[in-house]
Amino acid sequence: MLHSFPFARSFSNTTHRVGKSWIPSPPICHRYTTEKRRRKMASLVLTSSLNARFHPLSILKPRFPTPKSLCLNSRSVIKNNVNNYDKPLNAEQHRDLNPLLSQKSAFLIHSPKRDSVIVNSAPGAATSAPQQQPWQGASMKPLIASIATGVILWLVPAPDGVSRIAWQLLSIFLATIVGIITQPLPLGAVALMGLGACVLTKTLTFAAAFSAFGDPIPWLIALAFFFARGFIKTGLGNRIAYQFVSLFGSSSLGLGYSLVFSEALLAPAIPSVSARAGGIFLPLVKSLCVACGSNTGDGTEHKLGSWLMLTCFQTSVISSSMFLTAMAANPLAANLTSSTINQTLGWMDWAKGAIVPGLLSLIVVPLLLYVIYPPTVKSSPDAPKLARDKLEKMGAMSKNELIMAGTLLLTVGLWIFGGTLNIDAVTAAILGLAVLLVTGVVTWKECLAESVAWDTLTWFAALIAMAGYLNKYGLISWFSQTVVKFVGGLGLPWQSSFGILVLLYFYSHYFFASGAAHIGAMFTAFLSVASALGTPPYLAAMVLSFLSNLMGGITHYGIGSAPVFYGAGYVSLAKWWGYGFLISVVNLIIWLGVGGVWWKAIGLW
Repeated sequence: MLHSFPFARSFSNTTHRVGKSWIPSPPICHRYTTEKRRRKMASLVLTSSLNARFHPLSILKPRFPTPKSLCLNSRSVIKNNVNNYDKPLNAEQHRDLNPLLSQKSAFLIHSPKRDSVIVNSAPGAATSAPQQQPWQGASMKPLIASIATGVILWLVPAPDGVSRIAWQLLSIFLATIVGIITQPLPLGAVALMGLGACVLTKTLTFAAAFSAFGDPIPWLIALAFFFARGFIKTGLGNRIAYQFVSLFGSSSLGLGYSLVFSEALLAPAIPSVSARAGGIFLPLVKSLCVACGSNTGDGTEHKLGSWLMLTCFQTSVISSSMFLTAMAANPLAANLTSSTINQTLGWMDWAKGAIVPGLLSLIVVPLLLYVIYPPTVKSSPDAPKLARDKLEKMGAMSKNELIMAGTLLLTVGLWIFGGTLNIDAVTAAILGLAVLLVTGVVTWKECLAESVAWDTLTWFAALIAMAGYLNKYGLISWFSQTVVKFVGGLGLPWQSSFGILVLLYFYSHYFFASGAAHIGAMFTAFLSVASALGTPPYLAAMVLSFLSNLMGGITHYGIGSAPVFYGAGYVSLAKWWGYGFLISVVNLIIWLGVGGVWWKAIGLW
């Protein structure tokens, strides 16, 4: 009976009728042409692919109706191609897809025994494949270079006279320095990993590794960033910046010199270069950069900010070297001079010896940087008029501006007279920040958002800790004695011997994150050897004292103002170190050349 139905006979591949007889059919009936076979195969492929992507739920009808956005029709195959989503099909694609569109997949036909979760790929619901997230971890090559430096040095036997633990700390310290230079991770992360390596290898205890977080200098630098936030937020920074631009803003060079000599005038009154840089000049310089359209991260750094930040930093080490009270470690050099050669290095003696080479450096260094690292905006004749217009629009000072100005005057006053009142620089800064927090000029949430401040605090404290324990473990004294023996055995005239000692003293500062630490570790030894080799003792003491400030310009951690200006983000690390080395050579030429002539004129030798 089955074969009496025409539709059944048309699909039967078992037998077929010839006349009145039924005979077996061939395996594939001749009615299945090549075209039909191709269509059938395409349908099977479609069905398989859809079943693989949308597995049916073997349950009864869903409790909740399927949303329209989850309904799929047979034309969705076209839309599922992400690359062709918005492109019209060409004739060849239409021809290839027609067989598919003429078939109905068995998966899409509703079955009473099962319901399928069906997805619609209408234009509004089409989703693209998730894009791969960029790598946010460490840069592998710099990380490997940093680790390799430490491992290789760790495996090298320690020289005679150096303890094994001091050599291990040196290997970790140098690996950290390489990491800070190459930056496989942010500076704070690299420094924290260095401290972790010290603790893991038992080179330092946890308390020793993190001891420098109790040092006042890193906290003074961090507090400076909080002051800068209030300076800019209240608009006081813009107001002062516009005043400077209205007076000196017709050229970038004039603007730079106005800042340079303003800082030099404040230097003898404020004995902390960190306080001058972070509490006064960083907020002002940042405001000037923003007012001139020079910002970080948007490609406008070189309009003004890069040159101005580097200039203010390099001249801050010059002004620190010009006065006994311009840097906190200068009195230490004077005390060591007195105890080593029994001669007093007073304020007037220091200023008289430094005034000529110092002023010459303050003139030459900004101009040299202006030539070799110039701002793209060099002159703006209309800037003073525009600045005056801005000042008129700003109107009278707001309440928050007045509070910020009063707090700044209070803090600077405590920095100037803190010695008399027995209040140190970081205590004065904390008091000033407390006023800003209580009055709401700056909020604690805004302080927490100053990521650069916390990052700088972390890496600077880590370097201070490691450098300090290199001295405690005797590595620095071994280095000093080795240098002394080497130079003394050369048999050179005192001028040549002293020149070698000066270079070694100056560039060994790459291993120090503090001028005070460097002076305490090496000043006495180098002064003693220089005197023994025939150098006039008072001249040697004065030159080493001056260089104890100038050498801070070679790195971004060598003096208190370095992390302040570097942390602003206008200059890359490679350029900071490169120009730092170049300016150090210029300063040595000026101070030892022109300065030597001046010191001869005033009778120091």
